[in-house]
Amino acid sequence: MASNKKQFAVIGLGRFGGSICKELYKMGHQVLAIDNRDHKVNEFATFATHAVIANSTDEKALKALGIRNFEYVIVAIGDNIQTSILTTLLLKEMEIPNVWVKAQNAYHHKVLEKIGADRIIHPEHDMGIRIAQHLHSEKIVDYIELSDEYSIVELLATKKIHHKSLVEINIRAKYGCTVLAIKRGEEINVSPLPNEVIYENDMLVVIGHKNDLKRFEDEGM
Repeated sequence: MASNKKQFAVIGLGRFGGSICKELYKMGHQVLAIDNRDHKVNEFATFATHAVIANSTDEKALKALGIRNFEYVIVAIGDNIQTSILTTLLLKEMEIPNVWVKAQNAYHHKVLEKIGADRIIHPEHDMGIRIAQHLHSEKIVDYIELSDEYSIVELLATKKIHHKSLVEINIRAKYGCTVLAIKRGEEINVSPLPNEVIYENDMLVVIGHKNDLKRFEDEGM
């Protein structure tokens, strides 16, 4: 069970919403799963604390479900942008503190921003960037975009830096990047000391400006 058990409501049980629902429930949180399709609700009955059929644009129905008691509501409605927007609007009017919404496109994102969505997610876009980065370089294992300028990357250590310490590689001074952690098999060393030695195939979790990360990948690795 989760030590800090929380209550989540997930509206829309497609691939994205369904994955979130299952994972949160598996972590031991209380999850209310909502969809307007009975076959989806039946499918997720065993992967949620409660699974209910409801129209998320019906304010009375949402209130009857006690949605106002939830700190986090994830709006994962698929193709119906209008339903997603109306649902988000209702939730924010009900003063739900954290409403996270899946956006279909830039127009949808802009509207969600205006009506107060707390976090807007583009799963296909975000995953596409991560896969493209991985395809671009065999050294990149994972990639997280923090902003237009800064990212976190997981880089596979090569022979070039095998058996060298962080102070020898001098990543921060040479490239302006910071090593947040080193993964070696199942072990993770968070905030490694300067004298920590790197071995080939170690995973370096590095944060920095995109240009600096690229320079480190090309020249330092």
